[in-house]
Amino acid sequence: MEPRRIRYPDPVAAIEFAPLDSASLLRASAMVLGFLVYVFLASALLPGKRRLGQPLADGTRREYKLNGLWVFLLTTALVVIGDRVFGVRLSAALVDFPALLVVANAVALLWTAQLTLAGRRVKRDRWWRDVWFGPELNPSLGPLDAKLFAYQPSLIGLWLLVVAFGHWQFETLGRLTPQMWLFQAFWWGYLFTHYLREEFMLSTWDILAENFGFMLVWGDLVFVPFFYSIAGWWIATEPAAMATPALVGLVGLHVVGHWIFRESNWQKHRYRKSPEARIWGRPARAVDGRLLVSGWWRYGRKLNYTGEILVYLSISLCAGLASWVPYALPLWLLALLVHRAARDDRRCREKYGDTWERYCALARFRMLPFVY
Repeated sequence: MEPRRIRYPDPVAAIEFAPLDSASLLRASAMVLGFLVYVFLASALLPGKRRLGQPLADGTRREYKLNGLWVFLLTTALVVIGDRVFGVRLSAALVDFPALLVVANAVALLWTAQLTLAGRRVKRDRWWRDVWFGPELNPSLGPLDAKLFAYQPSLIGLWLLVVAFGHWQFETLGRLTPQMWLFQAFWWGYLFTHYLREEFMLSTWDILAENFGFMLVWGDLVFVPFFYSIAGWWIATEPAAMATPALVGLVGLHVVGHWIFRESNWQKHRYRKSPEARIWGRPARAVDGRLLVSGWWRYGRKLNYTGEILVYLSISLCAGLASWVPYALPLWLLALLVHRAARDDRRCREKYGDTWERYCALARFRMLPFVY
């Protein structure tokens, strides 16, 4: 059976898929399971800071081990050593991409089944809600918090697929195009800054309030690595270098978006840890000591969402304008976050009452100053 090919307009090269058969599924199973075991062992054995999470509904605080930065840096080092010393390249992952996708979905389903069965000891909701949302808020995976751990194969798996596109282009063209260098650099910087201050994850909605079920499991193991890397299919197969002004514009867009995204999240986390924190060199200000109106939060209630959309847009723009498909990521995120911003606004108005109204009078815009 001949390998199936992804077709692109000439003179763009094609990436060949291996047939989806028992051999490719076996290879994919070895890759996925080997990767998961590696990430688990690295997360369990590498040193890390111990931090208490935010108070939960029952008043307790869960302790977390934060060593994602070391896992990420170790993985990056192993990729470099494997490539430069042993000639091991990740482009094979693209050849077996369909099989990897099948195996990742199977692992997500099996993990969901395990979580659902293990959660039978807690109060049951409707069975489909137990499966979709998960029966437990903070299940464990051996010595690790399962929900926080799931971010590691999610984000590091994404990074390995991004590197695979670079390896494939180098093997095919003998070089990396400037937009491929940016694709690699944007994602590496995004992940490095995430892990640099990983502690901010402890104050996110997913960790604080979302149960761990199929929705988060599938999102972590399948959606993020396989969908977030989608622009790579177009970048890897385009040999023409992007014009210098366009490259400069991409860097500028990414830096601005990245700064807004990370700094706004870090500002809120610093304030939650300590109301005496300083933001942009000044003492943090908050309405009734509850709602932050310093830094980026002075200008908008969800500017972190705006920055995140700009980050993903800059990554998609590395693929040029030959297809709309790479833009499915920022478009999906735009729809998701606009809806979430409106939902959060309603929820906060109910929760904070008059305090929220006074806060909105200061932070007038949701996501885009003078527009929305």
